[in-house]
Amino acid sequence: MFNLRAVDLNLLPVFEAAYEQRSLSGAAERLGMTQPAVSHAMDRLRAVFEDELFVRHARGVVPTPAADRIYAGLRSSLALVREAITEQRGFEPKTSERHFWISIPHPLGPMIALQLRHRMAQIAPRIIVEVSTRSRPIDLERALREGRIDAAVDWLPIGGSSFNEAALFHETLVAVARRGHPALRLPPSKQVLKDGAFVSLRPRIEDEHPLEGIREWRRLKLNFALEVSQILEVFMVASHSDLFGLIPRSMAAVGRETFGLRPLRWAPKAPSIPILLIWHASREDDPAHAFLRAQLAIVVNEVVQRGMKLLFSRPLPQQSSRG
Repeated sequence: MFNLRAVDLNLLPVFEAAYEQRSLSGAAERLGMTQPAVSHAMDRLRAVFEDELFVRHARGVVPTPAADRIYAGLRSSLALVREAITEQRGFEPKTSERHFWISIPHPLGPMIALQLRHRMAQIAPRIIVEVSTRSRPIDLERALREGRIDAAVDWLPIGGSSFNEAALFHETLVAVARRGHPALRLPPSKQVLKDGAFVSLRPRIEDEHPLEGIREWRRLKLNFALEVSQILEVFMVASHSDLFGLIPRSMAAVGRETFGLRPLRWAPKAPSIPILLIWHASREDDPAHAFLRAQLAIVVNEVVQRGMKLLFSRPLPQQSSRG
């Protein structure tokens, strides 16, 4: 039987940090260690597991399959230890030094991240929250399960009893056009949309979409002349061309105030799209994670409400008679 007492358990958080940061220098910074100390810990871990754990790369380190297997079990075990200590001591936002990772593929992600950063600096200054707003990670389910991502904000649900979710707000899609576009002078109708051409985000799901609110738009069989990777590109192209843009209504204020885009006042009668906060069920009773979820809900509501107030606070200017 393997003698656990022969292993320095202080090495395990070092392995965890190196795996999650994909960088020895990042692990050192996260743990408050020097990089040589982390490198020495890696050498000792290699001896313990009798296997290569990481391969050096130009931008850091890449875990080996052996490291993937070790992390899958280790992360949940360390989480249980942290939770036990947290529950014993009691969670205190002002002094907690927890570190969270959040994925927000929704286009509001950058604004949510900024508002969350501001809020946490005031009420939980030592808690670190890292946010990724890139398109939904391919391995999101696995990352949530393993704890590499603590929560996600998105409109694509994750099936299965292993995950919990809560609706933060409800979204709809809206077609927009540049200020002065000839279509804005026409009576609102489906035909106006079908006669035009669109720029839109590249769809993440090519087959039938699971959300009825998006399927209704797809059933119109609109002319999507240009697909782009970022929502900012939709705004830029639509504001400088005759292409219509298809954007979330929560972003309409940004479209109007920053890019001069105006809504085309016809849309299919489609159900709203719930924007979900998603987390792994194992985190449900973690008081720190519950605190994070509560702050996310508050921040998302503030960002959405601010956008709606901005959108409806001023009357629409008279449309130009020029094309």
